[in-house]
Amino acid sequence: MTLDAIRSDFALLDDWEDRYRYVIELGRGLSPLPEALRTEANKVRGCASQVWLASAVRPANPASAPLLEFQGDSDAHIVRGLIAILFAMYADKTAEEILRTDASAVFAELGLKEHLTPQRSNGFFSMVERIRRDARALAAAA
Repeated sequence: MTLDAIRSDFALLDDWEDRYRYVIELGRGLSPLPEALRTEANKVRGCASQVWLASAVRPANPASAPLLEFQGDSDAHIVRGLIAILFAMYADKTAEEILRTDASAVFAELGLKEHLTPQRSNGFFSMVERIRRDARALAAAA
């Protein structure tokens, strides 16, 4: 799922209940997280629910910078959907592109800012910060 597809689908949904169900459906589409990645190191702090995010460097072709790949999971359905949105936002991007992506703007554009509890919003931005930390580490290693 791409971020543009998510934006288009959100535009077709008139009320927040439908959008909420759609976010949950996005989460159902996540690939299962292998048990080996459910570690303390991959646990995201600052989330009300249990959240794990793992990143790996995928070498790009020799003419471009490596890309970050992500896997994740949560014990909360809505958070799984937020993870799916984050993955769509950051998919196939270099560390520099990830660091230039304005997650707050996308969050507001999709209406998540007004419709999620402050706790869920804080968790979303904890996940964003975790991804940005991994991108900063990759950029520093380059």
